[in-house]
Amino acid sequence: MNKKTALFIVALLCILTACKGSGTLDTDSAKAYQELLPFERYEHPVMLSVGAGVDPNYKTYTGETPANNPWIKAIQETLNVHVNIAWIVTNQNMEQKVDLTIASNTLPDAMVVTPSQLSQMVKADELADLTTAYNDYASPVMKSIMDSTNGAAMSQVTFNGQILALPSVAPEDISMLWIRKDWLDQLGLQPPATLDELEATARAFVERDPDGNGKADTIGIAAGVPLYDDYHAGPGSFNLNPIFSAYNAYPGFWLKDAQEKPVYGSIQSETKAALEKLRDMYANGLIDREMGIRDSAAEVVINGKAGMFFAPFSGGYWPVPEALKNNPRANWQAYALPLDADGKFNAKVFQPTKSFIVVRKGYKHPEAVVKVTNLILRDEYLYGIDFQPLRNTLAPHDEIPATVRALQAVLSGERNPEDFDDKVEYTLLNNDVYTIKNTKLAPYSSTDIQYWDARDPNFKRAYSLLVGGRNLLDPNLNKVHSIYESQTGTIENQWRHLINTEMELFTQIIMGAAPLEAFDEWVEDWKRQGGDLMTTKVELELNRQK
Repeated sequence: MNKKTALFIVALLCILTACKGSGTLDTDSAKAYQELLPFERYEHPVMLSVGAGVDPNYKTYTGETPANNPWIKAIQETLNVHVNIAWIVTNQNMEQKVDLTIASNTLPDAMVVTPSQLSQMVKADELADLTTAYNDYASPVMKSIMDSTNGAAMSQVTFNGQILALPSVAPEDISMLWIRKDWLDQLGLQPPATLDELEATARAFVERDPDGNGKADTIGIAAGVPLYDDYHAGPGSFNLNPIFSAYNAYPGFWLKDAQEKPVYGSIQSETKAALEKLRDMYANGLIDREMGIRDSAAEVVINGKAGMFFAPFSGGYWPVPEALKNNPRANWQAYALPLDADGKFNAKVFQPTKSFIVVRKGYKHPEAVVKVTNLILRDEYLYGIDFQPLRNTLAPHDEIPATVRALQAVLSGERNPEDFDDKVEYTLLNNDVYTIKNTKLAPYSSTDIQYWDARDPNFKRAYSLLVGGRNLLDPNLNKVHSIYESQTGTIENQWRHLINTEMELFTQIIMGAAPLEAFDEWVEDWKRQGGDLMTTKVELELNRQK
């Protein structure tokens, strides 16, 4: 029997006997109890039914299915929890299926829901109270991750003092410029610092044959729809957020005006100015002319025809590795560009919580869901993300910049990998720091593609961090938050009605299907059709939160 197990038993016996004598646990016993209880195996099997979403294009060569895979086996062997798949739908139809399940109150024991679905279930009194389950069974790592948001994550799931869901926590990320540096070198250009330079670079990529094939077949900026991320989710890939932000325009965000009142970013004059610039760039062929028409906006990046796109740090996960399969010398680098007139890189920053694990009211073992979540968080490095039941992102909100700093310190020789062994809340950091020199080749100061081993299994993550993630440490970075980030309540009903019309019109303006003047008419329609009322409700909600 090892020391941890012995301490756990001592602690458990002490609790069961009301700690006769001193009435308290010694420090080691208490710590052992806190660390092992979240993974305590049930004596008798516990059944847990869940809903599952699948990617219909995903191919497995070893026979895994949602009901039969390493995760299902690990959960059963470790916790004695038997996961039953109540229903399976494609990821694309997941939201609709959950809506039907909520409306009919035919809930599995647990499932992952959106913010608006959480709100519906709270109102319908369909959810189990997870307060005790979370407080007693959430692992120290899970609680540390929740705490990394300074209370923002747990506030999304706490209603009248009860915890009614487990929130996701996503690392803070931003949309940034990914650019073919080998094309810049070929044409004798530098990374474009300003909007004017970005436009000139896009024109050079279109007109000066950067791939050297003698054909006029290259694209300046690859883009798709939606054009930008609203306050609900983001940052996404292949949007145009940084161009809007360079105009100090933040469509989809709620901002403060000069009187500290909430205003909607999409209806501001700065947004109209950004639309005018984007309209001109599209008309001049600098933005992909098939924007929003292609099956995937990434197509032109993967086949080597585009020189720029905007995406988060995860551009190094996708589509860059796919592009490298076609051209291993495609030197995609990422920058916090373009800058605004004051030399700042304005970046939208989004709330950390976008989805929730909920448990149906009446389920006898709500703590089992917490335990399963603990196990997934602990063992993701063993079994990956495919077929995870109740897939819900959980990572410290500062994971990206913290990991970048650690990797840079290890590569420079300032720190050793073992210096980070105690950072257990960063569940991927241990592998990151111990393997980085297998992936990143000398000289460590350059991130150009020739100084990487792209065949290494850790390449995608390491490249994403050191090429993309480093931009979260850029001294010119100006983070812009939406002042209203709640995703529940009557405001959301009005939001759904208005946002689709907005996205459609802005796309038409950029692509020349609607005149720029249509923006002013739309603003007035937006106000009349509920925008003014929604603004008033946002102000009341913000005052209530204060």
